[in-house]
Amino acid sequence: MVPPRSGRHLLWLLVCVLATAPGLAVRVGLIHGDPPLEALLFGVAIVGAAFLLSWAAEIAQLDVSQGLALALLALIAVLPEYLVDASFAWLAASKPEFAHYAVANMTGANRLLIGIAWPLVVLTCFLRFRRRRIDLEPQHGLEILVLAIASLYAFIMPFKQSISLVDFGMLLALFSFYIYRLARLPSEPPHLVGPALLIGNLAPKARRLSMAAMALFSGAVVFLVAHPFAESLVEAGLSLGIDEFLLVQWVAPLASEAPEFVIVILFAWRGMSTAALGTLISSKINQWTLLVGMLPLVYSIALGEPAAFPLDDRQQHEVFLTAAQSVFAIALLLDLSLGIYGAGVIFTLFTIQAIFPDTRLVIGYVYLALALVVVLESRKRIGAIWGGSP
Repeated sequence: MVPPRSGRHLLWLLVCVLATAPGLAVRVGLIHGDPPLEALLFGVAIVGAAFLLSWAAEIAQLDVSQGLALALLALIAVLPEYLVDASFAWLAASKPEFAHYAVANMTGANRLLIGIAWPLVVLTCFLRFRRRRIDLEPQHGLEILVLAIASLYAFIMPFKQSISLVDFGMLLALFSFYIYRLARLPSEPPHLVGPALLIGNLAPKARRLSMAAMALFSGAVVFLVAHPFAESLVEAGLSLGIDEFLLVQWVAPLASEAPEFVIVILFAWRGMSTAALGTLISSKINQWTLLVGMLPLVYSIALGEPAAFPLDDRQQHEVFLTAAQSVFAIALLLDLSLGIYGAGVIFTLFTIQAIFPDTRLVIGYVYLALALVVVLESRKRIGAIWGGSP
């Protein structure tokens, strides 16, 4: 059966493919421009490729085992973000100033996910169905637990002023445990929408070939443009007189996170708000473990010897703030729900620290204080939920 609006879905596929063309043209030297233009074209290419990757990852759930699907989805969905941040970490080995940008990109991606995407899903649910709260399933307790461990562990890094290969090993082990436990949970059929639904309804052979083509093409695009995008973004900030740290922190993650934002909002709009929020929590775990741990690994490979990724004062504050935001978000989820008021506080605090970067430490302590208040006020309900869980 051909789904309705198939023409529109095909058009979106074509638009995403065409969006990669200008960035590829710059990459191979067919188009030349100043750094802001090149950064824009590379960024658009990453957005187009990221949408294709996201759709391919959704379709993959139809053809592989759940455990393998979860592992592939976790890696594919954030591949653009990984490659951009890996580019900064690689450059930091020969140009130490790029260490700032690697941390900026990593912390920006993590804070955007909670500060923007989580509230957007709750707001969409409220506007569409007048529901003031999104309730999670009991199995999401695993994700909350893993995210809590990763967030508490992250506080160690600012104090030792580095992210080491030991940290990489610990975070990789935590993520592997998460995937292992998640794979043992009962499987559910994927909720495909848009172009993913269109291709998912093809005959098995055609579906698999289409999925493979989308994944290979988009993966190649991201691999080719991630490194020049990282460099041109920094150069664009310098030429425009904009703080390149903030540009790398917010613009680059927005480009790579945009497809996921769109997909989860569509889920929420169609009444699948629990699946939308659950997807975002899973993505946060992915970024807060593998993305963070990747920095010292790539840095050491680029240096040619084992080394810890250094954190200066500003970077320490960024990691501290990101960990504090995560702790507050976890506190709100301990009763397996997220309400519109809690989402509003998340968005408000995120906006303040984004507009006034010098408030990083203050906002970090505010997050921790509010987390304590939330836990104390909800301790009976939280105790009933977690005490009664198997």
